[in-house]
Order: sequence, then structure tokens, then C-alpha cells
Amino acid sequence: MLQVSRKFEYGLHAVAYLATKGSGRVVTVKEMAESIGFSQEFLSKAMQSMKKAGITESVQGVKGGYRLARHPSVITIADIGIAIEGKPHLTRCAVKLSSCEIAAHCDYRGYMNTLQDRIQSLMASTTVADILKQPDSGATAPE
Repeated sequence: MLQVSRKFEYGLHAVAYLATKGSGRVVTVKEMAESIGFSQEFLSKAMQSMKKAGITESVQGVKGGYRLARHPSVITIADIGIAIEGKPHLTRCAVKLSSCEIAAHCDYRGYMNTLQDRIQSLMASTTVADILKQPDSGATAPE
């Protein structure tokens, strides 16, 4: 039914990984990919999207890689999702009303828009630091 993209998953895991490494530590895509168990090539694409959005920053050179541009307590899950996928939408009509042939007489459009708003609100109110505090996250939030 509803499923986030693999690129979003990669981005979320990468930001959480960087957050556990502490403030300012530069980590290579290779290290992250090996530690998390993801494709290095695909992770690189997610990191580029997050760099453009100001979530991460890249460091060039021999000891180069990525680090967080902001503290994990101010990076929301919505920030990551928007950086990777753009604004979320559950239905075609949420993007462009004219793209749906039944939009004019759809009985469920209001419900789907409400559901979409609730998901977005939850993502916007949850930070990376919040996720790292979850007992089943397997990671420790930085202080």
C-alpha cells in the first residue's frame, strides 16, 4: 500500500548514521554504505540531494566526505523526505487536480488529503534526534 522510496530510506539511514558520529565528524559515503549495508552509488545520489537541501555538507579532499549541516534535533523527517522526493502526495489529484478523471465527483478526496496532511505533520514534528531516542533504533542520539 504506502511505502517510502528506497532513496528516502537511504537518506534517513545516512542522516541517522551521521548523527551518531557526533558533531562535525566527516564520514565517507563508502564508510556509510558499508556500515549500513547499502549501495554506495545509490547512497551517493541521496547524499547529493540532501546536500542541495542543506541537511548535509560535503568536505572535499583526502579526508573528505559528508557531515551534518545542522544538529539532529532540528532536522525533521519531512526535511529528508522533501530533499529526496519533494513534497509528499498520496494521490494524483493532490499534485494536479486535472490529472484525475474522477476528481470532480470523488467522495474520498477530502479524506485522502486529510490523511496526507497528517502524515506530513507527523514527519514535520519528528526529528532525527527523536528517532535516535527510540528504544528499537539501535543507535544513540548525540548529546
